Amino acid sequence: MQRRHFLGLAGVGVSTLLLPGLATARPKPDLTRAPGLEPLELSEAEWRERLTPERFEILREAGTEPAFSSPLDKETREGEYRCAGCDLVLFTSAMKYDSGTGWPSFFEHVEGHLLTSVDFFLVIPRTEYHCARCGGHQGHVFDDGPEPTGLRWCNNGLALTFVPA
Repeated sequence: MQRRHFLGLAGVGVSTLLLPGLATARPKPDLTRAPGLEPLELSEAEWRERLTPERFEILREAGTEPAFSSPLDKETREGEYRCAGCDLVLFTSAMKYDSGTGWPSFFEHVEGHLLTSVDFFLVIPRTEYHCARCGGHQGHVFDDGPEPTGLRWCNNGLALTFVPA
C-alpha cells in the first residue's frame, strides 16, 4: 500500500478522514456565473498597476486583512458593496449584518456574482469565494450566519468598495 493511499490523499483528504463531519458542514459550492457576465483577465503586471499593494495581496494572493481594520465592517448606510478589482456588485446593504468577527459580513450575495472553491490552507476545509468576473479573492463563507440563509459571507474590507445609495 502506498503511503498516500494510507493517508487518504487519493480522492479523500486527511482532514475528512480525521474529522468526517467537516466535509458535510461546509456549504455546497456555487459554480454558476450570472448569464452574460464575461470574465476579466489581466496579467499580474496589469493587476499590480490597477490595485494598491494591500489590495493586490488580498485579491490576487488570497491574503487576509487584520480583524477590525476595515471601516466597512461598521458601515451602516444603504448602498452596494462592489469588488475592488472590477467594480462588480457582490452585496447590498440589505444583505449585511454585524457578525462581531471584525470583517464585513453578509448573509446573502448577489446571485451569480460569486464563485466558490474549497480551501485547505489551514488543513481544515473551508469554502473560499471569489468575484465571478475577475476571480479576486473576497473571503470565506461559513454556516454560522443568521436566518434566512444561515450563512456568513465573511469578506475582506480591502477587497470591496462601498457605493452609497
